[in-house]
Amino acid sequence: MSPLNYNHLYYFYVVAKEGSIVKASGTLNLTPQTISGQISNFEDQIGILLFDRKGRKLHLSEFGQLILSYAEEIFQIGDELKNVITTQQPNQYLTFTVGITDVIPKTLAYQLLKPALDMDDPIRLICNEGDQESLLAELAVNKLDLILTDQPLQPGNNVKAYNHQLAESGLTFFASSSLTEKIKKDFPLCLSEKPFLMQSKKSVIHQRLSSWFHTHNIAPIIVAEFDDSALMKSFGQSGYGIFAGPTLIEKHIVSQYNVTVIGRTDELKEQYYAISPERRLKHPAIIEIVNAITD
Repeated sequence: MSPLNYNHLYYFYVVAKEGSIVKASGTLNLTPQTISGQISNFEDQIGILLFDRKGRKLHLSEFGQLILSYAEEIFQIGDELKNVITTQQPNQYLTFTVGITDVIPKTLAYQLLKPALDMDDPIRLICNEGDQESLLAELAVNKLDLILTDQPLQPGNNVKAYNHQLAESGLTFFASSSLTEKIKKDFPLCLSEKPFLMQSKKSVIHQRLSSWFHTHNIAPIIVAEFDDSALMKSFGQSGYGIFAGPTLIEKHIVSQYNVTVIGRTDELKEQYYAISPERRLKHPAIIEIVNAITD
């Protein structure tokens, strides 16, 4: 294969970020025809289609998404090099790339990661969201330094990585004021026959909640399930159902979403883990996070 043409890669990068050749032509100050030709030349060179063309819309192919992730890193490093040349000062930032599973509440992720940004040494934090399987694949090829998740790495997994428990929390149940007025029974019996917003089945807490409901003979009406905990809380705020969240961030949920606490339980526990490629932690930011929790 001939050496990679970085002009072609940059044209592809801009088109992918802008979402269309027409928008990219304005950014690059080139005609759409020129850009389209350069993209075609790039695809011919590497022997791979980068876009799925549906009418006038361009959608990244699966391999195009992979190449975009590399292009983002390449041109980010290029921008850093340009800054070093301009200022004649070396970039002292330490990069810390974290994968966050989409079932982790954003506020909790913030609390866990905040110590890294409070370090004396400057750090550049890069957060990527996704499901655990895809994030583990990125960890395996050293594209991530850490994964934040509610599920530990299971024995027999092909990825060489290690679990580090960061936090544990009971569950608090919340409802909008309009829904709270309709609750007559004591907690947790008040959950029966009431609309309930549930975490998705790929979340560990989904199975634990279902088992807890069965144990206590509670039969809520599951009206929706969510991957995104923030979206679940927004529906809860609007009165569509009761929802549960970590007691660790109870005050934030009440304040942010203007909801009422209707009960708590320590029978249900959520654990949060850091998964790292090393048993003995070495990255300064990871050490700072772990130390902040254990102090």
